[in-house]
Parts: sequence; structure tokens; C-alpha cells
Amino acid sequence: MKAPISLLLALLAAAPLHAQTASANAPVSKGEAKAIREFHMLDFNGDGKLSRAEVAIVPRLAAAFDDADTNRDGYVTLEEVRAFAVKYRAERDRARAEAKAREGGSPP
Repeated sequence: MKAPISLLLALLAAAPLHAQTASANAPVSKGEAKAIREFHMLDFNGDGKLSRAEVAIVPRLAAAFDDADTNRDGYVTLEEVRAFAVKYRAERDRARAEAKAREGGSPP
């Protein structure tokens, strides 16, 4: 599951113009900038969304497609990728905190 998530996170960085929609004053991280670029690279027809055919060349992304396509319309928009990344990061941080607590470390 880590590989598809990593690729979707990378896709976050694939749209500098769209990155401004999150917050006009928020700086774009390196990872987000990379994901925005990759999103646009995979958006072969330039319609602002990724189809299954467009992501088929990246098996790990194709495997995570259904999780990211929250409205089940058969496309993944940059907004859906961003929402997926937020969900993934929260799950990842929670899992890390739980693992640290099990190891005897103090919770964050």
C-alpha cells in the first residue's frame, strides 16, 4: 500500500497553478510541487483529471485509483489527489505514533 500512496503523494506536486487553490499564502512544499508536475505529466489530454487509461502506465498508481476517486466518476482530479494525501498522511502519522507508543516511546 505504501507504493501507491507514495505515487499519489508525488502527484500532489503536479499542478503549480492549482496549488494556489489550497491557500493563496501557503508555500508549496517540494513534494507538492513534484506531485503537481507529475499530475500534469500524466494528464495526457489536458482535461485536468486523470483517467484509468492515463494512469495505467504506472501500475502502483493504477492500484490506488479507486481509493483516490472519491466521487466514483472514473477520474481523479488534483483536488481528489490532495484530499487522498491528507487522509494518507493522517493515517501514516497515526500508525507511526502507535508504533512508537508500542516501542515504549512517548506519544507525540
